[in-house]
Amino acid sequence: MNNLMRSSRRRFPSIRSEEIIDYKNINLLRRFVSEQGKILSRRMNRLTPKQQRLVVVAIKRARILALLPFSSNEN
Repeated sequence: MNNLMRSSRRRFPSIRSEEIIDYKNINLLRRFVSEQGKILSRRMNRLTPKQQRLVVVAIKRARILALLPFSSNEN
């Protein structure tokens, strides 16, 4: 029974190997930003630490170039 629980808890990566983490890939970056505009944590994103660092840098670059908003304007 313990082996069954472990196999069902296996997580699959949220970024496929063919997807490039880049500030120009806005559709990919929007998956890692909450509705309030916050960058989601690594645990919620199911990313490796290296992937999370690349995603954070890409999101910040996209925000500076106005490709992504800094925050949501919903009040």
